[in-house]
Amino acid sequence: MEPYRIRNFCIIAHIDHGKSTLADRLLEVTGTVESREMTEQFLDSMDLERERGITIKGKAVRMMFDDSDGEVFQLNLIDTPGHVDFSYEVSRALAACEGALLVVDASQGIQAQTLANAYLAVAADLVLIPVINKIDLPSAETQRVGQELQQVLGFHPHEILEASAKTGVGISGLLEGIINRVPVPAGDPDGPLRALIFDSAYDPYKGVVAYVRVMDGALKVHDKLVMLGTGAVSEAIEVGAFLPSMQSTKTLRAGEVGYIATGLKNLQECQVGDTVTHQTRTLVPPLPGYEPLKPVVFMGLYPIEGESYEPLRVALDKLRLNDAALTFEPESSPALGFGFRLGLLGLLHLEIVQERLEREYGLNLIATAPSVAYEAVLSDGSLFDVANPAEMPAAGLITEVREPWVELTIVTPSRFIGTIMELTTSRRGTYKRMEYLSVTAVDSDSGAPASDARVLLEYEVPLSEILVGFYDQLKTRSQGYASLDYRSLGLRPGSLVKLDVLLNGKPVDALSFVVHKDRAYDRGRSLVQELRSLIPRQLFEVAVQAAIGSRVIARETVRALRKDVLAKCYGGDVTRKRKLLQKQAEGKKRLKKVGQVEVPQEAFLALLKLPGT
Repeated sequence: MEPYRIRNFCIIAHIDHGKSTLADRLLEVTGTVESREMTEQFLDSMDLERERGITIKGKAVRMMFDDSDGEVFQLNLIDTPGHVDFSYEVSRALAACEGALLVVDASQGIQAQTLANAYLAVAADLVLIPVINKIDLPSAETQRVGQELQQVLGFHPHEILEASAKTGVGISGLLEGIINRVPVPAGDPDGPLRALIFDSAYDPYKGVVAYVRVMDGALKVHDKLVMLGTGAVSEAIEVGAFLPSMQSTKTLRAGEVGYIATGLKNLQECQVGDTVTHQTRTLVPPLPGYEPLKPVVFMGLYPIEGESYEPLRVALDKLRLNDAALTFEPESSPALGFGFRLGLLGLLHLEIVQERLEREYGLNLIATAPSVAYEAVLSDGSLFDVANPAEMPAAGLITEVREPWVELTIVTPSRFIGTIMELTTSRRGTYKRMEYLSVTAVDSDSGAPASDARVLLEYEVPLSEILVGFYDQLKTRSQGYASLDYRSLGLRPGSLVKLDVLLNGKPVDALSFVVHKDRAYDRGRSLVQELRSLIPRQLFEVAVQAAIGSRVIARETVRALRKDVLAKCYGGDVTRKRKLLQKQAEGKKRLKKVGQVEVPQEAFLALLKLPGT
C-alpha cells in the first residue's frame, strides 16, 4: 500500500484506563475481527494478562478502515502495557510509530503513568491525540478531566476527543482523528531496506520471528537478510502482517508493520532494537536502536530439582527473546545449589517472569528475596558492582557504598497528602515539590482547595526502600486512589552495611541483604524471630543469628526435638537412665557439628515481611 495511506500509532495510558477495551472496539469497528470471534481483551492472549486484567506484552495488529470519503487506509496499532515496570515495552512501541492515543479515564483523570507515558511520547517526537475514555460511567467528570489535560499537558479543547470503549460511542470519530492527525510515514520506499526490530518471539519450526517496522525500502519472501548489530545472516522464510494473527503477505514495504520468520536458531543473533537490511547492503547506516535498559531489581532463581537446571537455562533464553528487559547470569549457592541471578525492572516484572517460567515451562522454582544493585568504593579507589548482597566485600575493604535513588511521582487526592508524606518520609524520602493538578471545589471558610482536589507529589527516595511493600502501603493509605511512577537518578552514597544470617555459625548467603545502618538492629531482630518460627526443629539445637561482619546483633534459638530415650526404662537403677541421657547429649553435640539445617522457601520470603518493607 502507498505510504500516504498508512498510519502507525500506539495506545498509551495509565494502568486500567481502558487501553485493551479501546483496542477491542477498534478491531470490531474496522471489521478486523468478526463479532462472533470477538472476546474481551482480545489482544491480551496470555492467561496471566486475562487473570490480572493488565497488559504485559505489547501487541501489533493491522486494521483496514474506509474513511468518510471512501478511501481505504491501513492502520497499524501497537497496544502497550500501562504498569510502571513495563515502561520499556512502551518506549519500544513508540519508536515504531508516528502517533499515540493518550487515553485518560473520565472518572480518574490524569495519573502518574499518564504523565510518564506522555513525556516518553513527546521525547520520541510523536503526535499525541488525547482521548477521554469511559464517558458513559455515572461517575465520569469529562469536563474536569478535559481541564486537567489542558492545564497539565497543554492541549487545546478542540484537540481532545471523547469516547466510550465499552459502548462504542465516539470510536468512528476517533478513527477519523487518527487518519487526519497522525503523520504519514516518512521513509523512502525506493531506498535500501531498513527495518527496526521492536519485538521478537521463538517458533520451533520457523526459528526466531522478528516483529519489525519497515522504515525504508521493501522486503519479500526468500530475501537474504543481515542483522547489522549482530552480523547474523538469514533468509526471510516467511513475511507477513498481524491480521490480527500472523498471516503471510509475501512482502512488506516502507511504513508497514509486520513480521519476518528468520529461521535463526541462536536466540542471541536477533536482538530487539537491531536493524534488518539486505545482505548486499551492509554499508547502510543502522537505525537508532533502543537505549539498553539497566535492570534495577535482582533476584536469585533456583530449580528445586537439580536436574532442572538446564531446562531453566533454556526457558530463560526463550523468555529473554520475548522480554528484552530481562537479564540473567549463572550463580551458585551452598544452600540452594546452582541457579541464576536475574535482573528485572520491578517487583511486578519479577513476579510475572517467575510465574511465566512455572506455567509455560513447567518448572518448580525457589526465588530469593529481591535486592537492588549497589556500588562499593574500595580502599584502593577501585569500584566494585554488587548485584548480589552475598558478594559484598568485607567491611574493612570498603570506604563507601553507593545505592540507586529514584525520583518518585505520586498523584493522589489532597485528603491523603499527610499519610502519604508520612509513608514516604519513613522510607528515607526527600521532599521535592507539590503541585495541584486540578481544583474542583474551594472550601468556603478557608478558601483552600477541597479534599477532592488532585495533587502531584515529588520525592527522591532510595530504590531499595520502595522495592517491597511500598506500593501496597500507598494503595492502602490512599484507599486505592493514589498512583505512582518513578525514574532513575543514579547512585548516591549512604550509610549501608551487609546483614548476614548465620545458622549454627554458618552464613546462609541467600538470606544476606544490605540495609541502612540505623535500621540494621530492628531488621535483624525481626528476621531472626521470623526465621525461628519457620525453620523446622532438628534433633539438635539451631542458633539463628543476625550479624554485621563479625558482630552478632540478634539471636534466636530453635529448640531441639527431644526423643524420649527413657521410655524403655520401666525400672532398674538410676545410673542406667543417666547413661542413656549422657549418650543422647553427646549424640546431639556431634549432630550439631555435622548436621545440615533444612531452610524452607518460606524463610527466603520472610525477608519480604519485615517491618518497614
